Amino acid sequence: MKYSGEEALGLIETRGMVPAIQAADVMCKTADVVLVSYENMGSGLVTVMVKGDVAAVRSAVENGAAAAAAIGELTAFHVMPRPISRVGKIVSSHDIDAE
Repeated sequence: MKYSGEEALGLIETRGMVPAIQAADVMCKTADVVLVSYENMGSGLVTVMVKGDVAAVRSAVENGAAAAAAIGELTAFHVMPRPISRVGKIVSSHDIDAE
């Protein structure tokens, strides 16, 4: 999903794919957010990113982080209310819809 920076961006980083997928699932089910991308960072770290309005992203990230921590290792999470457009270019390079 393309991200251009006009909406809030939520990020959750875990060690391992299983807690990352759990976080993504919970985030998308508990708030009106859209899954933007995921990135395998190396050393087992996986980051998943969602976008939406600030309140929805904040709620999604809090719930997703708790779900990830319950089944694996949560290493970081953060909500960026409205990052600059250049951040969107970084995130979109790993767009889940890109071919």
